Amino acid sequence: MFALLTTFSWQELRQHPWRNAAAVLAVTLGVALAFSVHLINNSALDEFAQAARAVGGQSDLEVSGVQGNFDQAVYKKIAQTPGVTTASPILEINSYVLTPQGKRALRVVGVDALSVFATSPDLVPLPKAAPVDRWVLFAPGQMFLNAAAKRLLWPTGAGPASSSSGLQVQSGMTWVDAQVAGSVRATGPALAVMDIGAAQDLFDKPKQLTRIDLRLDKGVDRDALARQLQAAPDWPADVRVAQPQEAESQINNLSRAYRVNLTVLALIALFTGAFLVFSVLSLSVAKRAQQFALLGVLGLSGRDRLKLVLWESLALGLVGSLAGLALGTGLAALALGLLGGDLGSGFFSGASPSLQFSPVAALVYGALGVAAALVGGWWPARVAQQLPPAQTLKGLGNLGVGTKSHWISLLLIAFGALLTRAPPVFGIPLAAYVSVGMLLVGGITALPWLIGLLLGWLAPRLARQTLPLLAVERARRQRDTAAVAVSGVAASLSLAVALTVMVASFRDSVTQWLDRLLPADLYVRSAVGMSASDTVFFDPDFVQAAAQLPGVSKLQPQRLLPLSLSPSLPAVALLARELGDPTRSLPLLAPPLPVPPGQIGVYVSEAVVDLHGAQVGQSLPALSKAFRPLSLMDQGGRATFFVAGVWRDYARQSGSIAIDLADFRRLTNDQRANDLALWLDQPEDTARVQQALQALAGPQANQGADAQRGTGGLLEFGSSAQIRAISLKIFDRSFAVTYWLQAVAIGIGLFGVAASFSAQVLSRRKEFGLLAHLGLTRRQILSVVALEGLAWTTLGAIAGLGLGLVVALVLVLVVNPQSFHWTMDLMLPWAKLLTLCLSVVAAGTLTAWLAARAAAGQDAVLAVKEDW
Repeated sequence: MFALLTTFSWQELRQHPWRNAAAVLAVTLGVALAFSVHLINNSALDEFAQAARAVGGQSDLEVSGVQGNFDQAVYKKIAQTPGVTTASPILEINSYVLTPQGKRALRVVGVDALSVFATSPDLVPLPKAAPVDRWVLFAPGQMFLNAAAKRLLWPTGAGPASSSSGLQVQSGMTWVDAQVAGSVRATGPALAVMDIGAAQDLFDKPKQLTRIDLRLDKGVDRDALARQLQAAPDWPADVRVAQPQEAESQINNLSRAYRVNLTVLALIALFTGAFLVFSVLSLSVAKRAQQFALLGVLGLSGRDRLKLVLWESLALGLVGSLAGLALGTGLAALALGLLGGDLGSGFFSGASPSLQFSPVAALVYGALGVAAALVGGWWPARVAQQLPPAQTLKGLGNLGVGTKSHWISLLLIAFGALLTRAPPVFGIPLAAYVSVGMLLVGGITALPWLIGLLLGWLAPRLARQTLPLLAVERARRQRDTAAVAVSGVAASLSLAVALTVMVASFRDSVTQWLDRLLPADLYVRSAVGMSASDTVFFDPDFVQAAAQLPGVSKLQPQRLLPLSLSPSLPAVALLARELGDPTRSLPLLAPPLPVPPGQIGVYVSEAVVDLHGAQVGQSLPALSKAFRPLSLMDQGGRATFFVAGVWRDYARQSGSIAIDLADFRRLTNDQRANDLALWLDQPEDTARVQQALQALAGPQANQGADAQRGTGGLLEFGSSAQIRAISLKIFDRSFAVTYWLQAVAIGIGLFGVAASFSAQVLSRRKEFGLLAHLGLTRRQILSVVALEGLAWTTLGAIAGLGLGLVVALVLVLVVNPQSFHWTMDLMLPWAKLLTLCLSVVAAGTLTAWLAARAAAGQDAVLAVKEDW
């Protein structure tokens, strides 16, 4: 019996390769997209982890500053502590190097060459080939580059032109000269290692350290030693002792929501792929109905017929999963080569990870593909199981489904709505994902009920129209069959609608946010991100001189600093700027509260509320504690910060705090700036003002590639329109995967419409023959079927639009805030949504008409004679 079933299934798969290839393709695309996203994210994480371990070393404990650097006097105390085998001081500096392509980010690490080998062997400087000058390790201005830094300086791979090739790195508003003295084995983004004393001198950071890596004697309790050090009476308040590799866990936690959301979106293709398998196998079962009936008469049980169809779906799933794993691996390798591991998220920018294939992940995603195929094949298998053999042999069998109660569907929808109130789990909106699934399943299973209601309302209004009434009445009486046909339409269209609304809402919110934050005519920045804000900055004299340039009517500086409010979370961004009226200068969620006397008003982003517990109308003690190391006087530690409002910040997922520049300078006496906003007398006169600013910065500001366009040199310029256009371009690139998923979902859904209608038309050949005997012309029969297709796909489009809008509400109002800690305004792009719906309706109607052409001819007439 097993051999007979296998042969029967194999003949079916072999005789219809194109139809079955469509189902295989759907599973392939779903597995490929999900698996490639997993490989890219895991490869990027692995690369980041290796780079973090290379720089962070293999230490037992790590002494670091609470906010940035600290005084190196701590090193002597640490080195003399009993139980400490080695203490390796480290100074990390984020700067820029001048390359043939312009200014590029470079991480400079100052080390003690005599102790670094014990804690961070990948940072050990390796001098160039003989003759080796051992003193070059300690010489001023000597740098040892990793592979990524060499690729930046010499993109062609030719290497330095001489044994003492020079390079220029940025410190403040000047380029300082250095020499390439060798290499280091550390992986990851561009990195340069040099002697710690030479680094302090080169970047004007005397007696400063970033951290001290400790190796302990065997048997020493790390936690006890950490408590002992911090409990010492003379231990500095701005220094802490912690476990190493915090950076690795922070980036893992911060990027986890992005990676999970991207994976869930990629699995959408598998969801729609299951519907395509369902449609293809429904067509197959409809076409072979009499064969199944004959097998039933010959003794094949309904259970065996079910197994036969499931074996076919299993074969489709296995082939599709294997092809998807291969395609996903290729896509991941291609994406890593072209885009790195970023995928538009910004978490892994600058990294060039190699592909890390995971057999376990391959098994998981392959199993998901097979499961999707089996789920798609389950209902056609049940139809084959329940076929009445005698009636089916005479063409009287019903390939529809039985009537189901709509109360189960309503309960699923209600329970899905309740789940939207559940909190996230470890920062992941798991309940919201389950809610989306329940809403979709509940809505799709309620289609027969919806079809009955709508067509029941429509039928009396078509009583005088014979052909439309015939089409509507049949669809109404066969509502379960109609639901099978439009389920694929509703599923794919609902997902496409939800993604369209989500992306449009996010893009519209980002556009409004940019318009609020970019009121000036020209912007000048010293550093791309806040990591280099303490190394690359505008000094007060430059800011004052820039404000007095001809054509500049107003100038506002901004200071940007990373601020650690919690050791377990990434640093927030502290933005010190002239706030004036906060309702005009910040995109606040609500009007600001008045600041009590004696307190300092701050405005926090939504992420600070979610991650750090900040509440409007209350003080923020964590900020007072974090401010103490920044204060050059003693006022920062005594200040009380009052949360006067919450604002939207789409640029920094880890959170940001805005404070008035005057308050920041009074507390810290820090007069530096990282960004300048300039209002001009003549807004179109930006080119002349840029040239004046470059001349003000000195001759070095014109080095590198075309500095006037901001591609090189010390200064980077941008008008509000340019920054807005670049930001939206980055946004569109970040959501390119989403657009692709929309296209895949719609394509699979439309093919499902074609397969479903083909299955239904094939099962109605004798019905069409009877209509022809009753006097209907072939054109009229085709019109009836086309009108049925119009009715069915219109109902599917209505259901898909409604479900999509409900799912979009969950994505916009629940998934997005729980994942990324920011809200957005719901925006409904009705033109796009109606275009999607009308396209699906037109495609479904045309598909029904084309399918009917093959079944409404002479064969249909002959099919009636089979019963005479």
